[in-house]
Amino acid sequence: DTTGDPGDHEFTVVLNSTGAEYLVPRDKSIVEVLIASGVRVMTSCAEGVCGTCETKVLNGEIDHRDMVLTDYEKKTGQSMMICCSRAKGASLTLDL
Repeated sequence: DTTGDPGDHEFTVVLNSTGAEYLVPRDKSIVEVLIASGVRVMTSCAEGVCGTCETKVLNGEIDHRDMVLTDYEKKTGQSMMICCSRAKGASLTLDL
């Protein structure tokens, strides 16, 4: 489990399709929060190794924790694995 690390903080995820906002506590993943809120998301391994949950990011700085994206892809900040990666700042806007 990669969440709940001492350096983690809570942040907000905004879904571009609906404008809905979800608070992600420091001990939960984006996927966990969205599924618990009834949002349908694709997920499989929940560990950042399969790439199933890759999601386009429209706004916000990503704390990448996956093993799927290349360093270049991580640097561009255009997508993230929402099962394990988090926001570096206060919020992320996802194309979901």
